[in-house]
Parts: sequence; structure tokens; C-alpha cells
Amino acid sequence: MCEELGFERLVGEEGFFARLFGRAPSGAGRDLLYGPDPPVVLLTGGPGMGKGRLLRAVRDRFAAKVPVIHLDCASPVYADRADPEPGARSAATEALVEVAHRLRTWQGTGGSFAFPRLFAGLAMTATGVGDGTPEDVATEAERYEEFAQRLRLRGLGAGDFWRGVLHGTTRNLLTTLSGQVFDPYSAAVSNALLDALFERAAPRGKAELQRLYGAYPGAAGQPRIGLRILAADFRAGGEAREVAEGFLFRALREDLEAAYASPVGWLRRVGRPGLLLDHAESPLGEQLLRAVLTDRRGGQRDRVVIVGTARRADGGAFLHGGLPPEEAIPPAEYRPADGSPPAWSRRTDEGADRAPLADGVLLLRMPLLTGDQLRRETVRRQQHAEPEGGTNRRRIDAAVARLSGGRPHTVIRLAAAAAAFRMPADANDRDILEAPLRLPGDNAPERPVTDVLLRELILDQLPVRLPTEHHAHWLDLLTHLSVAHDTECADVLLRHHQSGHLHHLTAHHVTRLLTDTGWPACERHFIGDFGLRQLLVHRLYGLLPEGAAWYADHHLLRDHYARREAGGEAPSGGAFRSLTAHRMNHHLVSGGADDVVTHLAATLPGRPLEWCAELLEIAQAPYPGGADARRERAQGLVAAEGTPLRRTVDQLLHAVWLCEERTRPTGKETARTLAKLLDLLSIMDFDGAGRLSRTAADWSTLAENEQPLLRCTCTEQLRRRR
Repeated sequence: MCEELGFERLVGEEGFFARLFGRAPSGAGRDLLYGPDPPVVLLTGGPGMGKGRLLRAVRDRFAAKVPVIHLDCASPVYADRADPEPGARSAATEALVEVAHRLRTWQGTGGSFAFPRLFAGLAMTATGVGDGTPEDVATEAERYEEFAQRLRLRGLGAGDFWRGVLHGTTRNLLTTLSGQVFDPYSAAVSNALLDALFERAAPRGKAELQRLYGAYPGAAGQPRIGLRILAADFRAGGEAREVAEGFLFRALREDLEAAYASPVGWLRRVGRPGLLLDHAESPLGEQLLRAVLTDRRGGQRDRVVIVGTARRADGGAFLHGGLPPEEAIPPAEYRPADGSPPAWSRRTDEGADRAPLADGVLLLRMPLLTGDQLRRETVRRQQHAEPEGGTNRRRIDAAVARLSGGRPHTVIRLAAAAAAFRMPADANDRDILEAPLRLPGDNAPERPVTDVLLRELILDQLPVRLPTEHHAHWLDLLTHLSVAHDTECADVLLRHHQSGHLHHLTAHHVTRLLTDTGWPACERHFIGDFGLRQLLVHRLYGLLPEGAAWYADHHLLRDHYARREAGGEAPSGGAFRSLTAHRMNHHLVSGGADDVVTHLAATLPGRPLEWCAELLEIAQAPYPGGADARRERAQGLVAAEGTPLRRTVDQLLHAVWLCEERTRPTGKETARTLAKLLDLLSIMDFDGAGRLSRTAADWSTLAENEQPLLRCTCTEQLRRRR
């Protein structure tokens, strides 16, 4: 698949990123967005929305023309590199080291970069190495000496930050202390290292060290004191270490700013440098984002383009200063479908330095694939000519659209799996989830595409704040929760399936974790994303033979609401207007269709409009696996007993159920069935029957246009993707 699928306008010659970097992929200059003080851009969207794919596309398109560095903040490599010397390194410093190393070897316009300011800070953190002996400190500091200067030919130093070449200077000065016995973190070693730095600094370098490290908290304008405090904070760990790491990130950005702002840089360098932070919702990513946003809020200015990913729709709770969602002021946002990027500028009024970090952010809402893009992707995957004028292809297109909701990664996987798949004429969309798929470059056997998607969307993207003890059964819990509608029935399921566990998650916890992961919410479905819910429903039915796990969960909920109803309890204000409707919903999908028909036939007279609303609530349910006779039953092709009223209600229930499940086409045939059945009811001899004529027209029109009869957030999202 083309890496730019769905992103063509964003990464094109005139696209958003060309203007953000000030240079197009071809190398042509572009007017800069947002002047000299750009916002931090966060790509927002849940699993499968293509945030990482877009960052890779940006890197691949632009990195040859402007210095763009891509970091995976969830990679364990940085912590692994820090592990041998935990007193002198951290995941954050190793990430900064990686950035500096890549930029030092960058060969684009303007040449490589040097990081003398960052080097000074890293050299001081080296005093926390091992036992803090001169030899150990020298060895550690030598890891960073290459960053101090930009080299040209045969080791000749460039620039005027240092006097001459630094290579070996740290070791030469510290070896004068060799043979002496020191306490850990001896001041003598720190003093020798500081002497090495300041003695070799040129006048401009000394002034820069004084300006930068003299501003370290508590330094009172004294750079030597600032560097000592930085080293002490780093060794102290915790929040103190985060302050030191954030300051080192500032030093790196100041080095980049200096490379552009100098007379030579002004003449030779073009555009803006960029740092792309994939998985920025991870602890390392959030730490880097917090550091740069805090600095810029406080008046520190640099031109580095920071683009990160954010699962949460609001960009992340840390941006909002602890305010609850309803009180937080949302950041500026850009939806590519809206056209040009919005205007953005930082607050300058009184109190701007205390504004939430969200003030410095622009959210880029990851685009869903349009219907045309989705169809092109499925057509591209087809391997054989389509019979019957492309009937199968159109059915595949519809199934992929409904199950994916336009989520790019799901589209890609389903389209690949369905390339040689034949959909039966009356198939449920979920049938496609059993289509086999082998991932590109994977030598493993083919697997059902549902297994691949659940691995990639759930298991590979666990919530960042999910406690470790719940990792092993997170997918199982979500699978059982796929039949829940609101927090009450979710809690019933959670209590049952966590019995015997020491640590329990509640519905409130799960809701928060799903929100943190970027899954949308719906007022009528606890798992608020339609496509994810279908994957989980499909898995639930297959957990045990004959759908036993499916039926057990629905029976559990049916019996819970039956007990509440028998006890005379009032509804709790969830997804249903009554306990009876909630009970009947679970009874319907667990084998109790005849009982539901009896209830509906008995309660229709005298309350047609209320009855229609209850019917829709009862019928908003997935259909279990196995043979599906609903269409035949709706058309009266299955013999039914009882009065004409009961038989007609039986047919109507199954027709509405077909419409409300949203996993198969309805179209004109079902629309005609709905209209005929409601019209039949409207002329029967019971109180209020005539009021059903208007409902017949309304429902048949919706069904004919594949619209939901009972709207909710997730069905509205599904409707907009058509």
C-alpha cells in the first residue's frame, strides 16, 4: 500500500507540512506557517488512524531537504542504552543523544550540526557514572565529545564556540586526578570537568554557557553553579531529574536555533528542522512534549518543528492543567478536510505564562478515508475479474466500509484479506473477518484477519496507564464488554469476569482507559467504536463452541435486569428508557425472540409512539453467529403462530433488527417490508393504530437510504463514511 494513502494533500508540494517546514519535498521554498514561533503539532486519533504512518511519510518525503528526525518514544532501545549507567544516563538523555548523532551526520543543505551547549550538560551528567572516578567520568564524557563541534575536513574544527578541537580534552584534564581516592560524586572531579569546559571555550562559547546554564533553576546567573545543580538534579532522580532532562532538551533546541540564526546559517540553511515523536503518549514522549511546551510558554523561542502523536482527542490530559474535560479550553485544531490550516498564535495577554500547555498546541485531526479512497483501495486489491457486473466487489466495498468506519489501518487489512474473498449474497459483514491474511514479509501461516486486527489495534496498543496486572486479560475483558450498553451493565460483566482476581477494573476505569487510547465514546454502546465492537462481538461468539460465551454474557445481563425489574427498581438513566427494554434486548439476542414478540404484541395497544421507541431499543443488537433467518421471518416466509397482531409484530421485530444491526445491506426490499408491516398495524383495531402511518413513511425512507432508525454517535459516524 502507498504510504501516503489518505495523506496526499498533507505531504504534497503545497501541503500542510511543506508550509510547516518551509520547504516542499522537491526542495522548493514555501512560505512558513505561524511565523517564528510555531505550535507543537499533535496528530490525534486512536489506534489504526495512521499517526505513525503519517510521521513516516513526512520523514520519507522531507528528510532529504530539511533535517527531520523521527523518534519512536515507545521503543525500549533508549532505556536499554541507559541501563548500564543509570546514574549518568536515562531514556530521555539517550533519545537526545540519538537526535544529536543523526543531525551531526546530516548531509543536506547547510551541512551537519554541532551541539556544544548540549555537550556541556551531558558532560556534567557523566559525573554520575559508576563510582564517579576521573577515569569513569572521562570515559562517559567522551561519548559526547563528537557533538561539541561540527567537523569539516580531517578533524578541523568549525565555528567559534571552542578554541580548537576538543577531542581528548576531557580525558587529558581529568587524568591529572588519576590515582587519587574520591568520594562518590567528588567536587574535585566536577571542578576539573568544569575547568575543561570553560578553559577551552572561546569568548562566544563562554558567553553562551553563561546565558544558558546561568538560567538553570537556582543558578542565579552563574553557569558553573547551574551545571553543578543540573548534575545533582540528574543524580537525584524523580522530578528533579525531569527538570535536568528538560533543560538538556532546551540546550539541544538552542544549538539548532544557533545553527540557523548565525550569519552563515542564515545564508546557507533553509526551512525549519523537525523532530517527529511517534508514540508521544508514552512516558518519554509526554516528558519531551511537556518540556518544550513549558519552555515556550515561559518565553523560550526556537524554530524547531515538533510533531507528536496523541491518542486522546484532547491531545492528552497533561495539556490541560488538571482541569476536567468540560472545563478545559480545547487547543486549536486542524481538520484536513476543511482546507487551509487555521490561524494560530500564542497568547500574549497577562497570565499567558500560566496558561495550560494546550495553549501552545495545534491538534491535527487524523483524517478518515473517504468513500472514494476506500473503494480505490479495495479495488486495487482485487485479484480476479468480478462476475455479475462487480456484485461481489460492491458487497466487499460495503462490508469494508462498515466494519472499518474509514479507519485507515482497518481498511488496509480488510481490503488485503478480502482480495480473493467471495461474500455470500446474504452474508453478514462479519463473515469477512474470517478471511485469511498473511502480512507482508511475514513467514508465519495465514491467520484470520480478525486475529491480526485485534493484535494490532488492542494488544499492540495497550493503554499507557493500564496496570500491568491487567495486561494479560485486557482483550478478554473488552471482548465481554462488547455486549454492554452503559456503565451499569459493563460493571455487571466486569464483576463476573474478574471474580477471583485481586485487582479489579470498574466500568469507570475502562471508560477512562479507552478514552486515553483514543477510542470514541457512544451514548448507547459501551464500546463506542462500531468497527472495534464488531471485531470483539465476532471474537466473543467464537470463544467457546456454539457461541456459549456469547449466550452466557447475554443471559447474565438479562437475569440482572429481570431481578431489578422484579424488585420494582427505577431505571438508572443508562442507554435504555426502561429496565424491561434493557432485559428484552439481551433476551432477544440470546434465544428469546418469541418471548420478546409476546411482550411487544401485548404492550402495543394504546401507546404506539412509545412502543416504537421501545422496539428500536430492543432491536439495537448484533446477531449471533450461525444461520440467519431474520430476512425470511421478516417477510413472513417462516410459519408463525398467534393472532394477526402477534404475527405482524413478529415480522416487524425481525425487519427492524436487520436494519439496526448495521452489518448487512437493507435497501429497498427491507424498506418496503417495514412500510408494509407498519401499514398493516396502522389499520388494525386497537387504540392509536392510525398513528403508525407516519412511522411507516419515516422508517422506510431511512431504511431505503441505509440510514439507522435509532441514531447514536457510532451509527452517525458510520453514516458519514458512506
